[in-house]
Amino acid sequence: MLYRNSTVIRVICLFSLCAGGVLAVHAQKQKTASTQPTTGIIKGRVRVGGEGGAGNISVTVQQGEREVAHATTNAKGDFEVKALDPGVYGLTLRKPGLQVGRIEDLKVNAGKVVDLKGRLYLAVDEGTLAFLKGSVFSKEGRSLPGARIEVVLLHPDGSEKKVNSAVTNSLGAFAFRLPPANARYRVTAKADGMQASKDVEIDGAAIFRVALELAPAAK
Repeated sequence: MLYRNSTVIRVICLFSLCAGGVLAVHAQKQKTASTQPTTGIIKGRVRVGGEGGAGNISVTVQQGEREVAHATTNAKGDFEVKALDPGVYGLTLRKPGLQVGRIEDLKVNAGKVVDLKGRLYLAVDEGTLAFLKGSVFSKEGRSLPGARIEVVLLHPDGSEKKVNSAVTNSLGAFAFRLPPANARYRVTAKADGMQASKDVEIDGAAIFRVALELAPAAK
């Protein structure tokens, strides 16, 4: 009777060890499964044409017609969209003054990163901008290359804000891209101790021209 009880005890212990081992393996599998990533990432850098900045570009992630996520580029044009379920997505990029950009059929896998660096470029949408173009002349009517041009925004309260500067080309010409909103700007040209200024009213997406004849700067 004692022999049988010992055998039963050994069988029970062996069963307990096996059951414990199965439970441990199952728990380990559950732990491993729980730590595996279930979503993916789309990231990239947007380059822009002309002198436009790459910051504050709106990046919309879509599946079909449904918007699923949104991001905004930093000053360098970088963005990152996390926690995307595996699937196929499209991107739409928008910023005033730039053409709308789209890229389709981006396949996202769990635990993977779709890196679009070098694949995203937005050109200037010239139909949404105002162009300020002009020429600089001497009193004798000669074109002045190398003249320094400065453009400031004139606020209604009398304050000013510098918005751009450049140097005239070999023909004494210059050009600036400006927002099409109604605004008043002052254009100043300087060269060899001479200068000239003119105010220009911008009132839409069009080309605005100005000619500046330099005279000795007032003392």
